[in-house]
Amino acid sequence: MPVATPDTAPRADLLVVTGAGDWPADCAARFRKLPLVASSLAYQQPVRAARAKELHPRLITSSSPTEARAFGAYLGTRRRIKVVGSPQTDGLPERKPEPGLVLVLTSVTHPDGTGSAAPGTELLLASAEKLAAAGKRILVGPHPREDRTLWDRYEISDVASVQAADRAEAAIGIPGTVFPLVTAVGTPVVGVTDPALTVPDYLLSVCSSTISDAEQAVAAIDSAQLPDARTLADAVGPVGGSARRLLDVWSRFAR
Repeated sequence: MPVATPDTAPRADLLVVTGAGDWPADCAARFRKLPLVASSLAYQQPVRAARAKELHPRLITSSSPTEARAFGAYLGTRRRIKVVGSPQTDGLPERKPEPGLVLVLTSVTHPDGTGSAAPGTELLLASAEKLAAAGKRILVGPHPREDRTLWDRYEISDVASVQAADRAEAAIGIPGTVFPLVTAVGTPVVGVTDPALTVPDYLLSVCSSTISDAEQAVAAIDSAQLPDARTLADAVGPVGGSARRLLDVWSRFAR
């Protein structure tokens, strides 16, 4: 995908922002002549953002009903949000779990110019060690910005976590956008929750359980189950054709 800065941006038909922080708000002000769409591509807290009132999107999209409710609160709006599903669920793998295999879903250990870090890495590392000591095989699905060297004692997946989830009996990690997608594959998830971490309720809703101590990891994985069908549908959204659905609704608002 081509990448550009505001000074080198080519001609465009639409501006899509994924949040209401300084960067998207500044871009919306800079390119105010472009039609604006807000799309929830990563989770936001359901609390109105300080600069949300500066955004006036023609369209708001989200992956699922419950994500839409959180995104609407974040944007400070009661407008209808178009639920389109997640393109990552368009090609879900057929689940073939390998006995004893646990998928570890990491977050971001160190902040950088593209975002902050999530608390809980030490707890997740300790949980992985407890699982390995109990005879579990560990497969790591690293966040794109994660420091992979922290996990090099284990197998690191060479495919996206949603695709890797088909091999795992269960997954454990710091709750994030990928959690509902992993459950869509049919793999239950356990959330690792640090006291300093604030997670939207809809991500916690898909967790079989949450742990705050590494000693709880083995029992939580052994008893992991998927949420009920209603919770799953609310958190995942429509499955199949999501990329086309998303592009179709965006194109209606492009100039």
